[in-house]
Amino acid sequence: MEAKLIGLGVETFQLALYLSLPMLLAGLVMGLAISIFQATTQINEMTLSFVPKILLVVIVIIFTMPWMMNMMIDFTTKVISMIPEFLF
Repeated sequence: MEAKLIGLGVETFQLALYLSLPMLLAGLVMGLAISIFQATTQINEMTLSFVPKILLVVIVIIFTMPWMMNMMIDFTTKVISMIPEFLF
């Protein structure tokens, strides 16, 4: 029983990592590109780095939403099917 709970916790953290990874990587790549652009042009505007990253993250969320929903639905179904095992 305890091993199943620990495994479920590990799987929860893995799912959270998998679901957040595309947005984090997109923000990282865009931030790096904007930093290089700002360093070469010597433009130090805060909104120049913030707005494009937010827009890119929103676009990535829109494109990866079906995949993320399938992963969350599968995990939720698995957790709900495990409920009787933990009750008795």
